[in-house]
Amino acid sequence: MRPTPQPATLRSLVLGDGRPAVCVPLIARTASALGEAAGQLTRASYDLVELRVDHLTAVDDAEKVREAVAAVRAALPDDVPVLFTFRTKQEGGDRDITPEEYGDLLTRTIRDGGVDAVDVEMFTQPDIREAVVETAHHAGVVVVMSSHDFAGTPPRAEILSRLLQQQEHGADVVKLAAMPASPADVLTLLAATDDFRSGPGLVPAITMSMGPLGAASRLVGETFGSCLTFAAATADGASAPGQLDAAGVRSALELLHGATTPEA
Repeated sequence: MRPTPQPATLRSLVLGDGRPAVCVPLIARTASALGEAAGQLTRASYDLVELRVDHLTAVDDAEKVREAVAAVRAALPDDVPVLFTFRTKQEGGDRDITPEEYGDLLTRTIRDGGVDAVDVEMFTQPDIREAVVETAHHAGVVVVMSSHDFAGTPPRAEILSRLLQQQEHGADVVKLAAMPASPADVLTLLAATDDFRSGPGLVPAITMSMGPLGAASRLVGETFGSCLTFAAATADGASAPGQLDAAGVRSALELLHGATTPEA
């Protein structure tokens, strides 16, 4: 018998089946600007926020990172979870960083508290990846393990393989984003997501096709097995190509959720 898939809980938010959660990225150069951006969010349009510190000017200053986390946490309602992310240059982020610096940043932030989940890139140096995952689990912080492919969309079997590897590496939530070159690529990603969630996947999954061509994938997660979608709170607030307006995404997800419930 197949084991029951386990949801991931972040404060009052449960990631798993049902309507996908809406995550709004926060991108700014200073702690005060991040706090201001968090305070201006419309609560009805999102479920959690992603703090993207690769855009923070002083990210190499531990105290400035603490200030950024504290500013965002203070500006948000108590029930809103914070996902902490440093997106490396090779995965589409704003700047480069050594593996050692990456590991130190994540483990230090986890230990400092204030974040509910941490993004860990699956292709991080294995010993560093393992140390971050262990630190997060010890602290009760959810691990979202991620892989981003801006060059194209891997074959269906490769997408499934990466998601399974992330699960084996200790991810509480697996994540893969890819750039499509055709509608067929979008279908490939959706089919691989369904393969994972209806088969060997034991943890929630987040998948998306990026860019305008992949925008539809950000809305149909409930059907294919993606538990979360990223959406922009402002016109200049997108953290990846193809992100849609958060309020519109939330409305669309609610509409589709109503259409997929047994009562409908």
